[in-house]
Amino acid sequence: MPRTGLSIQDIPPPLAPIRAHKDRIFDITVCLRPFRAQGPRLDTETIGDTLVVHNYGHGGSGWSLSWGSGTIAVQKALANSPKQIAVLGCGALGITSAILAQRAGVKVTIYCKELLQQARSARATGGWTPDSRIALTEPAGPQFAVLWEQMARTSWKAYRDYLGLPGDPVVFSDRYALSDIPFAEAHEKAEALNTMGFASYMDRIADITARPQLLPSGANPFPVKYARRSESLQFNLRDYAHTLLNDFRLAGGEIVMREFHSPNELTQLKEKVVINCTGYGARSLWKDDSIVPVRGQIAWLIPQAEVNYGLNYRDAYFLSRTDGIVVQYLHGGDAFGYGNDQEVTDRVEAEQGIGVLEELYSRMS
Repeated sequence: MPRTGLSIQDIPPPLAPIRAHKDRIFDITVCLRPFRAQGPRLDTETIGDTLVVHNYGHGGSGWSLSWGSGTIAVQKALANSPKQIAVLGCGALGITSAILAQRAGVKVTIYCKELLQQARSARATGGWTPDSRIALTEPAGPQFAVLWEQMARTSWKAYRDYLGLPGDPVVFSDRYALSDIPFAEAHEKAEALNTMGFASYMDRIADITARPQLLPSGANPFPVKYARRSESLQFNLRDYAHTLLNDFRLAGGEIVMREFHSPNELTQLKEKVVINCTGYGARSLWKDDSIVPVRGQIAWLIPQAEVNYGLNYRDAYFLSRTDGIVVQYLHGGDAFGYGNDQEVTDRVEAEQGIGVLEELYSRMS
């Protein structure tokens, strides 16, 4: 066995390659992430006789922070001990807020124009990314860093309840970061591209997340000079969405298909406490110009059950899920897609990401 500097239990097993070919793309989807420089909106306001608790604007961290953010929103909604609560929106934040309110003993109705499987949340990559475009460091300030940590830790613990369930709605998987240059140099280049000042908070929860391991040449399964491996949560969103919706309905939850065009329409509801989880839709509904769209596109490759890891290389990112292999191409770093509200697919962009991976695997022996 080659000398790798790693103990035997840390040496990566043989990895199945993904069949990264353009003719294996079976779908392309686009999502507009609701980014706010100061972080998610979690305040309250009163419209007529209705209390509205806001819970939107999580950028690329909606799924990752959903349970923690929902916990804060529900606590505010329960301040006056209502017997029934309305939730606007059935995305990641809406469904989790609704379930948390049910667990507190409240009757919940979700009002939405589309179910979870059709919402923008269903077009997420499915990785645990709690500080992905969550805020800008300076506008958010140090107080938000503390709040972020609270939401991240609460969510991380909540996902424990969804591990090991039928369909694998939530699982741990290995992630590989690959580079042609030393990681310290790659980090400096990435920081140089982060001219907007996107916040990074992962150091605050280093005690509960696995640390990356640098793989020496004898243990590096990829045809690149530098590789490191870590482990993280991932969401198999088709199974996870079904699990959440079933849980909500089994607990007596009701879903009403309805679209709102003005906040004043909320006063017509029988519920006098509303949790607003409309995501990017809040930009129009609440005339909230603080929401900036960050366009993200996924190319879907046919699933491969034997592939059970994720990988990041040359701006291409893939994650193998039960419902497909999602491939995202972030040319130029996290600012890619910022301010772009074009929710249309781009085949060229999709093929560029697939092309990076195809070239990588063509060099593997």
